[in-house]
Amino acid sequence: MKKLIIILSLIVLSCNGDDNNINNCNFLFDAGVNLAVNTNFPQFNQLQFNGNAVYVANQGNNGIWLYRLTSSTLYAWDAADPSHAPAACSTLTDSGSGDIVVCSCDDANQYSLATGLGLDGNTQPCTLQPYRVDDLGNGQFLVSN
Repeated sequence: MKKLIIILSLIVLSCNGDDNNINNCNFLFDAGVNLAVNTNFPQFNQLQFNGNAVYVANQGNNGIWLYRLTSSTLYAWDAADPSHAPAACSTLTDSGSGDIVVCSCDDANQYSLATGLGLDGNTQPCTLQPYRVDDLGNGQFLVSN
């Protein structure tokens, strides 16, 4: 019984930290995603080349950003800014650089599609919400969670 009380005390004490920034990163929900991507199709053919990104609407929270890092690496990120509660301005859009996305809210948070990390100036230390990407071969991928 003493061991149980000690373990419970440790759990409670470890949860009492004042970590408001981390708690603010919980705006996104776990949307069911099951997206087939074929880079031979016109809507995804830009993903045949490293450093290119494609936005797919009607998936995840606010769509999904697909990013081809290398010939063997494709990333999928939720297109909702994880530092904001859902709003019209929280959908991440292309900044024009190819690998950076930005929200249109007042703070204009920016994120790297190559790493999922927020860039300098972000108001919260949140990272993009990733999705699982399975390489099925022949330019086909399955994005899911």
